Amino acid sequence: MNFCSKTKNEKIENEKDKLLSLIKKNALRFGDFVLASGARSNYYIDARMITLDAEGSYLVAKLILKMLENVEVDSIGGLSIGADPIVSAVSTLSFIEGKPLRGFIVRKEPKKHGTQKWIEGPLRNGDKVAIVDDVVTTGGSILKAIEKVKEYDCKIVKIISIVDRNSGLENKLKDQGYTYEPIFCLKDLGIDNKVHK
Repeated sequence: MNFCSKTKNEKIENEKDKLLSLIKKNALRFGDFVLASGARSNYYIDARMITLDAEGSYLVAKLILKMLENVEVDSIGGLSIGADPIVSAVSTLSFIEGKPLRGFIVRKEPKKHGTQKWIEGPLRNGDKVAIVDDVVTTGGSILKAIEKVKEYDCKIVKIISIVDRNSGLENKLKDQGYTYEPIFCLKDLGIDNKVHK
């Protein structure tokens, strides 16, 4: 199922439409912005306005679980802080739906005290893992999460983002043998890819 195109499931389409409406209303801004990648853009998607909102986090979790429905997966995680609320929502909802997934967070740098870990949470060696992120441009956060998760000999079975800014990450990940799927692409938000500066 390609979530960047219309799906056949009416209920999923309804949930996607609700989430898209929330993103356009509460998270999409136009102006002059510097992105995490260092690139400039005349639009910005403040995903935490969605993933830390009750309805938004529920819809994100519901759609991600639908995307993982036919995938054998043990754990879900990603780089802090973009992935943090997504992981928490998906893990909680997965338990409610009777198919619990363990959640984990990859730190941007190792813990300075105690165990000095890069990864927080119950990730286990050999887990089948889904990596998540909110808004993806160059995919630096995803690539960092992949690097650290591979140290646990885990198999990355799927990579999911809420919005892909159409910067070529899909081909990069595909070349490395990963399956990547965003919930939304720029065209879903009514944004021309040429708006990058």
